[in-house]
Amino acid sequence: GKVNKPVVAWVSGTCARLFKSEVQFGHAGAKSGGEMESAQAKNQALRAAGAVVPTSYEAFEIVIKETFDKLVEQGKITPVKEVMPPQIPEDLNNAIKSGKVRAPTHIISTISDDRGEEPCYAGVPMSSIVERGYGVGDVISLLWFKRSLPRYCTHFIEICIMLCADHGPCVSGAHNTIVTARAGKDLVSSLVSGLLTIGPRFGGAIDDAARYFKDAYDRGLTPYEFVEDMKKKGIRVPGIGHRIKRGDNRDKRVELLQRFARTHFPSVKYMEYAVQVETYTLSKANNLVLNVDGAIGSLFLDLLAGSGMFSKQEIDEIVEIGYLNGLFVLARSIGLIGHTFDQKRLKQPLYRHPWEDVLYTK
Repeated sequence: GKVNKPVVAWVSGTCARLFKSEVQFGHAGAKSGGEMESAQAKNQALRAAGAVVPTSYEAFEIVIKETFDKLVEQGKITPVKEVMPPQIPEDLNNAIKSGKVRAPTHIISTISDDRGEEPCYAGVPMSSIVERGYGVGDVISLLWFKRSLPRYCTHFIEICIMLCADHGPCVSGAHNTIVTARAGKDLVSSLVSGLLTIGPRFGGAIDDAARYFKDAYDRGLTPYEFVEDMKKKGIRVPGIGHRIKRGDNRDKRVELLQRFARTHFPSVKYMEYAVQVETYTLSKANNLVLNVDGAIGSLFLDLLAGSGMFSKQEIDEIVEIGYLNGLFVLARSIGLIGHTFDQKRLKQPLYRHPWEDVLYTK
């Protein structure tokens, strides 16, 4: 029953002698009263029993090392190579606060910031937007183009939104929205069902019109060369043609846009080129008129180029990304929401297409 291994021990509480009154130690609430119960007496008893007892708690570590070294010298133990413990990583929040590291970002935003006292659009505080009397066109210029465009530009954007907001209940987008609303669906579902019809055949030709008109004009093609080249490639000229409007029944929206641009824009070279293309296409068929997509597409090129605030590369990128179709989507959302509310207000029942309007064939 004798312990063969050396025991290094220390009983805490030697400071009790410094106190005049009895001192209570330990979680068990033991009291050190008489001399035999003191820490000094217990340490002496341990020493007498053969334990290795340091002279103070501060010497505890030294005595442990000395005991270990003696055992090594005597050949009783073989030292094991020290293994460096893995370094505990610093807490990320503390490291970020101290400026040692930065957390990787998951989203990059350059158009708005809501971390301050008030939201900012492209660096412009919300209060300034209100105080300066900015309109929807100004907000679009900040959030889409990241700069404050001249007033004639933002006014043109607002005119485009007003002219494209709705085109009656018979176009595909409005039709889809009406059918969905009458099926009892919510506003968002009804709106989305209409928006999903926007594409090359319905409203989505603005970007293509701008892209092809710009390429043809910049390459110096005559209207004849442009149209015939598109014909050889089997590509319809975007922005030209209408199901209802004719050369003798022009689209009033196109006329309004052209009148505004000729009055306020510094240059309308792209629009005039589109008009020349229309002159040639009308010689082929009376319904090949410049439609609202073509008018907006060509005039937006004039807006971007004439303002002097965009480089050629930026203009190409704006057209490529789809900014101009975004304008139609924004505008038409107003009308589609209106059709949804209209059907809800009228409490229209579930829509079913009439049999007589379907050609049943084998």
